[in-house]
Amino acid sequence: MYICCEVTHSSMWSDIIRGFSDSPSQTRVVRFLLENGFGVNADGRIICNDVEIPATQVAKAIGTDRRVVDATARRILTSPLHQAIFTNLRATPDLSHLAGPLGLSAVTIIPGDAREKGIVGAAVGVITGHNLNIRQIFVTDPELSAEPKLVIIVDGEIDGSVISEIRRLPQVRQVIL
Repeated sequence: MYICCEVTHSSMWSDIIRGFSDSPSQTRVVRFLLENGFGVNADGRIICNDVEIPATQVAKAIGTDRRVVDATARRILTSPLHQAIFTNLRATPDLSHLAGPLGLSAVTIIPGDAREKGIVGAAVGVITGHNLNIRQIFVTDPELSAEPKLVIIVDGEIDGSVISEIRRLPQVRQVIL
């Protein structure tokens, strides 16, 4: 039996996914929900910030049957850990897609090893060291994403010296503007 408070950070996603290891199709549903910030309400319905998402649409997006999505949502509610996670999961807007129209700049950093400590701190240090105001930081989890990344959105323009300094960080493999 899972108890929410016993899950450590380093194994959190693994523990969540492992709870569905007996069903590859349900594992795909759980991974999709986590990647998109979709939760499950008390009625066993898929939600995005309290707005219901039809199971047929989730099923179509991942190439499975609606019944698998419904069964996964019901199963989530039977585990204290899964219920605690998925009934509280929230999606947040990604400003990187709106940067241009909002007068913001977005820099995407692809790390050499996303599990290495200090990547976010080093990049934030460079940006704040250039007196830029950070509006949003978005980090994809290395256990959920095939290509983890760090996206930092700032007010105004990011000049070449900032990009060069970020590229020189030892944790950075690639920088994308």
